[in-house]
Amino acid sequence: MMIKKLNPVFVFSFLKRKERKKDIHIQDRLFYFFLKGLSWSLIFLFFYMLFIIFQMSWPAFANFGMKFFINADWNSWTKSFGALSLIYGTAVSSILALILAVPISVGVALFLSELAPNWLAKPLSFIVEMLAAVPSIVYGLWGLFVLAPFLRDYIQSFLSKYFSFLPLFQGTYYGVGMMCGGVILAIMIIPTISSVCREVFRTIPESNREAVLGLGTTRWEMLKIAVLKASSTGIIGASIMGLGRALGETMAVTMVIGNATAIKASLFEPAQTMASILANQYAEADNELHLASLTAVGFSLFCLSLVINILALILVWRMDRKFHPIRNKK
Repeated sequence: MMIKKLNPVFVFSFLKRKERKKDIHIQDRLFYFFLKGLSWSLIFLFFYMLFIIFQMSWPAFANFGMKFFINADWNSWTKSFGALSLIYGTAVSSILALILAVPISVGVALFLSELAPNWLAKPLSFIVEMLAAVPSIVYGLWGLFVLAPFLRDYIQSFLSKYFSFLPLFQGTYYGVGMMCGGVILAIMIIPTISSVCREVFRTIPESNREAVLGLGTTRWEMLKIAVLKASSTGIIGASIMGLGRALGETMAVTMVIGNATAIKASLFEPAQTMASILANQYAEADNELHLASLTAVGFSLFCLSLVINILALILVWRMDRKFHPIRNKK
């Protein structure tokens, strides 16, 4: 009686699935479980690394508590450690880098994806992406011997002469300092932001551009309405992704920012970032609390970069889902 009540289509599909499972070779199963194990091992390694760094930094958190993030004093002799000046240097240099890099990156991406002919777009795209492959130590050497003297002799002298009434451009200028660090970071994040922006521009359907042009707009108005305005979320996501790269940059910034743990408003003054202090002092930590405080800075930077990159990926994913709902349902 039960066999009669069964749907024949269900019985056929069930037998088909069993037959399909039998057809899978043992080598395919082993390869599948091998790749699955590798994937889970990466996730395990990530959380294990996070746990170990937190464990190493726990003495600093236990000793200072939340004062660790609001104290600007960093003195290994008195064993007083606070990350506020490091957070300030990281935030200011990264924001300065974004202010300089985002307009250039969006302009480069717009030109390469919308205006440049194919024979020019491909080599230029390759050159821009090659900037991301240059080691950071090379950027640091170039910034120290070329960029810093240029900023000192031309840019900073001009700003100090005509805009010294602003707190940002007061004091003695040496070339190295917060401004030089921000410019180096801007150059380093331009390839990241422009690459993501180009991918975002490509997600916009061609029919949107044709519809705007059909209304009698100029080419610039079409780019402003159909591309830039429609890609605003993606551009923000690309900028946040570039910010994540700027926050974690170490060697190039260490060589040009001056490495002084102080909070000063002037961009001419030397400063210190969360990444640069790790490069400068981690190998020379002279006591357990000093080492734990440096590790706590690294743990905070780890979490901050992770949150920023996740936020950028979510924004880009939402942009892609908005213009390609059918593709993302598959």
